[in-house]
Amino acid sequence: MEENDPQREEEHRLRRLRLLVDVTAQVLAEDQSLTFCEALRLIEAARTASMRLFPEKGQTFDLVIRPRLERIVHDRFQIPSVAPVN
Repeated sequence: MEENDPQREEEHRLRRLRLLVDVTAQVLAEDQSLTFCEALRLIEAARTASMRLFPEKGQTFDLVIRPRLERIVHDRFQIPSVAPVN
């Protein structure tokens, strides 16, 4: 494959995104010194970084990745889930 192959480049960005999300989730779950506000900022930093990798996929982050990270924060800080208002 050619060095600038678009498919290879996208696969590389996907691997970076998976690593970013996995590390973020790990820090949210295990860093005992992390405050609630720092946890929320970490989620936003992950979104910013993911937007650099995939600028057109902000909605995907908000629908798929953010809920996963927020669940970890809610479990960690024992915050009850609230049903969305329609």
